[in-house]
Amino acid sequence: MPYIQEERRQWPVTVHLIIINVIVYLGIMINEQFMVSNFALFYPSVRWFKIWQPITYMFMHGGFWHLFFNMYSLFIFGMAVEKIIGAKRYLILYFLCGLGAAAAQLGVQALDPAIQGIPTVGASGCIYGIIIAFAMIFPQAQLTLLFPPVTLSAKWMAIIFIGIELFTGVTGTQAGVAHFAHLGGALIGFLLIWWWYKRKKKNNDNSYVHYY
Repeated sequence: MPYIQEERRQWPVTVHLIIINVIVYLGIMINEQFMVSNFALFYPSVRWFKIWQPITYMFMHGGFWHLFFNMYSLFIFGMAVEKIIGAKRYLILYFLCGLGAAAAQLGVQALDPAIQGIPTVGASGCIYGIIIAFAMIFPQAQLTLLFPPVTLSAKWMAIIFIGIELFTGVTGTQAGVAHFAHLGGALIGFLLIWWWYKRKKKNNDNSYVHYY
């Protein structure tokens, strides 16, 4: 008797990225020294630098809460962005934002030799790029902060986040946080969405929702 074979459902790219981040964090818990010395991002002149670190560092995290808030943000914003721009563009967005964040951080370290030996870890540059993408695609979406519990549009929340990162990065009021890496990821996210929107308008492509 013939039967209809259901189409196999694939997990979103966002879910795969979260799983990879969690697995890498478990590796850090097992052997932190090995994981950090090999997969965190070091300045090229430091003896621990390896060519793959600009990719691997974005899957490393410095603690449970660092991982939790990054993955929570990735799930909330990433799922929505991926659904609109598609898996391929979304994956490009994620990695290019991470590379942009790495470039910004290495640039800051080049200007300040005192911090060149400090490793950089975290997906925050990718997350900031995705948040900017979300704000450009859904500018009027209403978002509520956990603290303080204020509700703002996605556009204004993104502007405020970027302003805070720029202020704290310039003034150095929050040590131990790679503020300019966050800004680097956000900049790449903005440029990519802007470029794809321009191409979409030029090609008269109606395959996905308009950006605003």
